[in-house]
Amino acid sequence: MRLAHISDPHFGTEDAPVRDALREDLLREAPDLVVLTGDITQRARQAQFRAARAFLDSLAPLPVLSLPGNHDLPLFDLFTRFTQPYRFYRRHICASLSPLWRGRRVAVVGVNSTRMLRHKHGELPAPLVEQVARQLAALGESFKVVALHHPLEIIEPSDRRNRVRGADAALAAWIAAGADLFLGGHIHLPYCVTTGDGSRDALVLQAGTSMSTRRRNGRPNSYNLVRFVPIALRGAGEAGLRRIEIEERDHDARIGRFTIVTCREAVCTGSGWSLLSQGAVPLPD
Repeated sequence: MRLAHISDPHFGTEDAPVRDALREDLLREAPDLVVLTGDITQRARQAQFRAARAFLDSLAPLPVLSLPGNHDLPLFDLFTRFTQPYRFYRRHICASLSPLWRGRRVAVVGVNSTRMLRHKHGELPAPLVEQVARQLAALGESFKVVALHHPLEIIEPSDRRNRVRGADAALAAWIAAGADLFLGGHIHLPYCVTTGDGSRDALVLQAGTSMSTRRRNGRPNSYNLVRFVPIALRGAGEAGLRRIEIEERDHDARIGRFTIVTCREAVCTGSGWSLLSQGAVPLPD
């Protein structure tokens, strides 16, 4: 099972050659699911949503699970923001704000971390945290993934204000309910870290902006390709273990396509997930 994790395309600011290269790479890799973790548009305008819809349709037959980001709520149209904030998102992208995808071994639970009254920051109220925890506990798949727009963990002190409100309570409840991997975006910075209280740890995987010109500190556009491996199939001595392999794919403007720049491996034992390795992959000449 392979999952492509893309985020923050910000249609309205998309770099057309990067957009086309992303489409080509996704269709070539043909993951079982594409997860889009929000900020689909720059200003939640209908033209931007229509452009996003055209891009998603061009990925057929790949299934897509999408979530809204704070940019997908109208900023200047205050009447729409306070009466029907998700009207255009629901019309053009997805009717559900909390989609669920279930495969043979993997389940992905979508969580809406945006709030009408918050301009930029995300929030996870206690009732939502409890609802998602119950949903996770009821799933029987080998791998349980939670996707949302705002980051649950940060690595740069300057991003502290961007961490979703209620993150600590959400992580504790969702990891206890069996979550293995958390996908997020919002800050245009790709990384992968472990999180938890030591009794059971999980992985947090962030994606950069997939195609926007609003790149962070000159970083290239990027997305993640995740492979879920039940290690029990690899050898009798490893029965009961599970592995996740993560590729960060960056857009290389020299050759006009996405290439693998970082490979990470994580393995799950009785105490949860541990990152085994993280290696840089040389870019082609």
